[in-house]
Amino acid sequence: MILRTLDDILASDRNVEGENWASRRFLLREDGMGFSLSETIVHAGTETTIWYKNHLEACYCIEGEGEVEVLDPEPRTYPLKAGTLYALDKHDRHILRATKTMHLVCVFNPPLTGRETHDADGSYPLSD
Repeated sequence: MILRTLDDILASDRNVEGENWASRRFLLREDGMGFSLSETIVHAGTETTIWYKNHLEACYCIEGEGEVEVLDPEPRTYPLKAGTLYALDKHDRHILRATKTMHLVCVFNPPLTGRETHDADGSYPLSD
């Protein structure tokens, strides 16, 4: 069994900071679950262009407000608030905007290794 607390994560290298976000990575590839699980905080007033071309991601908003704009093949914008889930099931290139600080619970497949941050095109590298 795996048991971790937010305090455990915050005091470890599983707490990863990006320019517009902070990711608390509770489950990683090394945990052997077949997916990773994180709590991600997206700071109010920010906009992040993302393209997880190597991963599938699902996010459940538990707090805050914003929107996700899917860019391809036809731009569409969806509002986000507590109680909303979005799943990027087609490796969708998108822009994530937070109007109020958002707390998201995020699942990645394949799982993250732990220290990933977005590269120039907004993706995470695929690890071996």
